[in-house]
Amino acid sequence: MVPPPGVLFVAPAAHDTIGAMPAPASSASKMTYDQLCLLPEDRQRHELFNGELVMTPSPSHRHQAVVLRLAMALESYVKTHALGRVYVAPLDILFEPHTVLQPDVLFIRQDRLGILGEEVVEGAPDLVVEVLSPSTFYNDLRRKMAAYARFGVQEYWIVDPEKQAVELYSLAGDQLRLQRSFSAGDTLESPLLPGLRLPVRSLFES
Repeated sequence: MVPPPGVLFVAPAAHDTIGAMPAPASSASKMTYDQLCLLPEDRQRHELFNGELVMTPSPSHRHQAVVLRLAMALESYVKTHALGRVYVAPLDILFEPHTVLQPDVLFIRQDRLGILGEEVVEGAPDLVVEVLSPSTFYNDLRRKMAAYARFGVQEYWIVDPEKQAVELYSLAGDQLRLQRSFSAGDTLESPLLPGLRLPVRSLFES
């Protein structure tokens, strides 16, 4: 597939071929959320990074299985303790008109549910989770992390199915900093969700 002018298509790639970050779009060429909504449905994930459209392929069934297990575990805990809401992609997070992202899983605290609009989330979720895949590796680790930190996401989990591991980042000032790495034999715990104990291995069981 050849993307239209001004569009970055992130094709599947190996983890060791991250590549260089593209130059930021000029103010005159920046795409807005309103323009994003006019794009036809094509089974790609469409996100905006400071006005630059990035498209990634539909995820694999293995990726989606991990997303489902994680979302179900979080939903069960959050609902039991009336902590807020859990959602999964595709759901647009409108940080500002030129930055619109779709994390795999997100959590919004009960006292912040006012950021839920009719169609989109209008502001930073408290927690975002990205499950790595070859086609999103660079964006999840670099570009999305920078955007999430800039707009005030409090906690960011990076789930790596290949390594069967989870990295937990917490917002410190204007940066998301690694707090702890969890391997398959560990139990994931979160400062944002006190009392949550999630066996990491359970996310990757077939």
